[in-house]
Amino acid sequence: MPRESISRESRILAGVLLITYPTVIFGGVSLLSMLVFSTEYAANPLRQDLWRAGHAHAGVYLLLSLVVLRYVDDTALSNGWKRAVRLAAPVAAILVPLAFFVSILDPQAKQPNDVIYLAYAGALVLALGLFILGVGLVWRPKNTL
Repeated sequence: MPRESISRESRILAGVLLITYPTVIFGGVSLLSMLVFSTEYAANPLRQDLWRAGHAHAGVYLLLSLVVLRYVDDTALSNGWKRAVRLAAPVAAILVPLAFFVSILDPQAKQPNDVIYLAYAGALVLALGLFILGVGLVWRPKNTL
C-alpha cells in the first residue's frame, strides 16, 4: 500500500499555521500604520527595530514551520521526536517575536527588558528541531519509503 504523503498530525498543524498566518499580515499592516500615523512609535528607533524584527521573525518562522512539515514525515524518527520537530519552529515563531515585542513595550525605553532573553530560548528550540530533522533525514534507513 502506498505511503500517505503527509501524516494527519502534520496536515492538521499545517492547517492551523495557515489559519494563523493572516495574523502576521495584520501585524505588518499595523506596523505600517504606526510608522505612518504614530509619532510615538516613530520617535523610538529601538522600538521600531525590535517590533520590525519580531514581525519578520514571526513570518519567516511560520513559513519555515510549513517547510519542516513537508520533511518530518520522511524521517525514521520516533513519533515523539517527530512531534518535537513539528513543534520546534512554531514554538520559535511564538517565543522570538514575543521577546522582541514585549521587551520594548514602554514607548520611552532605551533598552529591552529581560523578556528579550526569550529570543535565545526560541532560537535554541528552533536550532535543535532543525538539527534533529536533519539527522532524521540523513540517517533514514533506505527501506522506509
